[in-house]
Amino acid sequence: MSFLSTHKVDLLLLLVAIVWGSSYLAAKSLTDTVDVTVILAFRFLITTIALAGTWLIWKRRRFSRREGLVGAVLGLTQAAVLILETYGIAGTSATNAGLIISLVIVFTPITESIAFRTKVPRQIFIAGVIAVVGVCLLVSGDGFAMPTLGDLLMLAAAIVRSAHVTAVSALTKGRDYNPLNLTLIQSAVCALLYTVADHNAVLDAVGSFTGQEWLGVLYLGLACSVFAFLVQTWAIQQTSASRASLLMGTEPIWAVLIGITIGHDTLALPGIAGATLIVTGLYLGLRAETRHRTTQTPPLLHPTNPTGGA
Repeated sequence: MSFLSTHKVDLLLLLVAIVWGSSYLAAKSLTDTVDVTVILAFRFLITTIALAGTWLIWKRRRFSRREGLVGAVLGLTQAAVLILETYGIAGTSATNAGLIISLVIVFTPITESIAFRTKVPRQIFIAGVIAVVGVCLLVSGDGFAMPTLGDLLMLAAAIVRSAHVTAVSALTKGRDYNPLNLTLIQSAVCALLYTVADHNAVLDAVGSFTGQEWLGVLYLGLACSVFAFLVQTWAIQQTSASRASLLMGTEPIWAVLIGITIGHDTLALPGIAGATLIVTGLYLGLRAETRHRTTQTPPLLHPTNPTGGA
């Protein structure tokens, strides 16, 4: 690959990280006026329609029965992650949400070690401790304080997301599943669950949504889901999985920058120290995990990224 092409791929992966980092503020803005289930219903209805169109134009690979079953199971776990995540965003700042959910990077190797009975490098545990201490400082405000319900929901979402990513690995490893097919099925399951959960509110919102609210759900559905997935899938084929992981692992940095500059979030000195520790822990954990995988088997990035935005 030429120097110019390498930089093009890197820039596109960084753009994915920026889009995912911005998703917390976009979701936070919507939760001020719209019910969480309505936001999620519209987001995934839009995502499903766009992915279905992509499937028709692009590959049209038929769905196998097992592929459909695996996609449905992963859709249920993904739906659980996103309901926790979005309610969490409603109860905390966009900056806190983006940093706390990123703990999935250090939680996932631990859940994988439990599921597959493999040994986790000590550096990953050290990185996890650093990141968790950072979370404690982040939620303390300008002094010792109990975390908000939103902070706790984001932490729960990070744990459940790590279990979801582990399930993706366990159910798809060694199988010739099409990433677009799996993502389309997961998206359709999420859309169905969220729409059925509050169908009256969803129908009412069709006529009552403002232009700004439609822009918000379109951004979450098209930019944070469809665009990010397609670019990620293409870019990973052009570069190494380790390089892609490191570039997309910058998501929490963008979440902080966007939350502070555009969302007017504020961080006191303990919060700044906490954010620094979280990013440091994530970086160390990601590097340790990448080195560990390259000595075992080639790293595999699935369509459901460990961080993956709100």
